[in-house]
Amino acid sequence: MKLYCYLFFFLAATSLQAGAPPEVRGASVVVIDANNGNVLFSRNPNEQRPVGSTQKLLTALIVVEHGDLNHRVTIEPIDEATEPTMMGLRPGDTYSRQELLTALLVHSANDAARTLARDQAGSLENFAVLMNEKATQLGATSSHFVNPNGLPAYNQYSTAADMAKIGFAAYHNPTIRNIVSTKYYSFHQPNGRIIFLKNTNHTLLDNFFCNGMKTGYTDKSKHCLITSGSYQGHEAITVILGSTNRSQLFRDSAALLAWALGLRTLPVAAIERTSSAIENSPRRRPHRWKHHKQKKHTVTSAAS
Repeated sequence: MKLYCYLFFFLAATSLQAGAPPEVRGASVVVIDANNGNVLFSRNPNEQRPVGSTQKLLTALIVVEHGDLNHRVTIEPIDEATEPTMMGLRPGDTYSRQELLTALLVHSANDAARTLARDQAGSLENFAVLMNEKATQLGATSSHFVNPNGLPAYNQYSTAADMAKIGFAAYHNPTIRNIVSTKYYSFHQPNGRIIFLKNTNHTLLDNFFCNGMKTGYTDKSKHCLITSGSYQGHEAITVILGSTNRSQLFRDSAALLAWALGLRTLPVAAIERTSSAIENSPRRRPHRWKHHKQKKHTVTSAAS
């Protein structure tokens, strides 16, 4: 554990010291108590908008609740028909649902999403039916989903309030909660090569009180993030949709989560490193233990 996770400074914002939520950017914001689902703060909670890859939490819920995660899935050519964030899954190779699910939530792999959806329901269209049924069951009735990965699609949208409900269900699923808290994951390919994945959620990576959830980005959704955290018996989930700045999103998420958990301090080095690491480094790229060429492997940030 990096030492900077234990270095604190008092937040200067008077509003936060007085108990009011911190000022954060984003088109829609919701904060809930993760123990009971009560809303602690909201801004434009019911505005319908695209939510990017945060909807992969719903995809994961359906897969976990319906199937044996040790089941082996054979990759088919149709599973490759997605961009841009991909694991380079090759037709004929087989993976367990657990492996694909972890790649889905840690690395936000769109081809893993297609594979899991097709394997679960027979087609993406059938899986979308399951997604909308599950959303309704969870009370997320202002949403409509068309695909399992969050890539732009006609008539696909949700709200911060609905995504908080989906996040709440995901948080209370032990399998998903364990995966979204995974900071690093070694994805083993059948040919023996290993892809080292780093979680896309910098709020998780840089703050001890954050224990996971999911990032999202497309040109239409802008930067989105669902985070969860716990501290001294308090548990909370935050949703920020439509932020225009990626590094600001992670800082805002950390501040909002800290406020919801009753913290009056944040890791100072975490904020500094999060900002500089995101703004000064290239988009996330999986580390490969062995250099090799791989078909259609791209890692830009869309639907991340």
